[in-house]
Amino acid sequence: MSLPAQPRVLLRQSLYIWVLLAMVGILSLSFVAFRAISEQIQTEKIDPVYDRFDELQLESARNVLLSSGVPALKKYLDSLNSLFGGAHYLLDANGTDLVTGVSRVEMLPAPPAVKSRTEAHRHWEITHRASDGKFWFAAEGQDRPPRIFSFLPYYFLVIGATGILCWIAAAGVISPIRKVAASIALFGQGNLGVRVETDRDDEIGQLGRSFNEMAERLERLIVSERRLLGDISHELRSPLARLKFAMKLARTSSDPTTALERIERDVDRIASLVADIVEINVVEDDPALQDKREICVRDIIEEVVRDCSVEAEIRGCRIEVSGNVCGSIQGNPELLRRAVENVLRNGIRYSPEKSPIELSISENAKDAAITIRDYGPGVPEESLARIFDPFFRVEEARNTNGGGSGLGLSIAKRAVCVHRGAISAENATPGLRVIISIPLTHEGIVNTK
Repeated sequence: MSLPAQPRVLLRQSLYIWVLLAMVGILSLSFVAFRAISEQIQTEKIDPVYDRFDELQLESARNVLLSSGVPALKKYLDSLNSLFGGAHYLLDANGTDLVTGVSRVEMLPAPPAVKSRTEAHRHWEITHRASDGKFWFAAEGQDRPPRIFSFLPYYFLVIGATGILCWIAAAGVISPIRKVAASIALFGQGNLGVRVETDRDDEIGQLGRSFNEMAERLERLIVSERRLLGDISHELRSPLARLKFAMKLARTSSDPTTALERIERDVDRIASLVADIVEINVVEDDPALQDKREICVRDIIEEVVRDCSVEAEIRGCRIEVSGNVCGSIQGNPELLRRAVENVLRNGIRYSPEKSPIELSISENAKDAAITIRDYGPGVPEESLARIFDPFFRVEEARNTNGGGSGLGLSIAKRAVCVHRGAISAENATPGLRVIISIPLTHEGIVNTK
């Protein structure tokens, strides 16, 4: 039982790791980009600024020398040394230090250069000549070591912010995934009604909705299978018992023809029952039959009436069609045909001889209505709500003789539900009226046939 929890832990850890790696990668790329941009700015923008600054220091040192003499110049250069680090000099045109008299010609750039700025092995040198060529400003020194510890608060701030962002990002992913995993585990343990509650619009919400759709279909399939097994065991018990009795009777009876006829009727009933059971499950669960397209209601009605007319004539009845539907329906023609045909055949089965079966079609702004009325005995009021249940029969004996399995109206109801429609029945006194309502998808599509 501990195995299902292990993938969730590994998933959580891996998500944290991947999110952390992503954040570190983003920071690293940002640092590299910042360094590249800084170097570009330094090349294009900072060097000219430094040149202007060197010119300012040169002019200041010369003015101090000319106005106050060498002691004042030395004091000024010492202030630059303490302020910027390194050693600063004011040289004459030949490279001689005007304060100490030491020759520093080696610091001057080769002619015709008038300025230089070099850096090697953390040692830097700067030279800049005056515009009149009489003075040089020079400086040299070592780069100061980076003060790492002074940046530690900022390092910790970045690390803390990265950790918080990683935790928020990972928690935002892990929490809903764990809910989905918990729902899947409950569903796998047999709780077919569990669903993922989510209103997210991202991929995790899509995952939850996909699971809910899958769970709906699996629940329907499993419940249908259980119901099918129960219905088959219940409905086959009686005809199999009669069939067994008829076989014994055929062996001992002096009139085997009658026994064989009974056997044939029971075999036909079993075959019809199995065919109806298969059909009702196909209607509900076959995705191929649920592929929908634009269909014309009038065309379906004409096809069904044409197929059922022979059966009506044999029973001495007639089918009367009235009305029209100009709109179209988004649906499956075969499923819709089965729904109308099963209701119409049910009306033919219970209609008295020489009576009509009225089939009318109409529409309003949203729905198309198909109404089928017979003039038979009708249905008791207390049974109206159950005539669409599988295997429900108002009169067991008459349905048995007529070959009905009690599934025709149930098949019709399920086919109508696939089309997001509704089916209802009411007593018409005399007879029964069944109303099928299916939403229209387009209005004003007139049938040209």
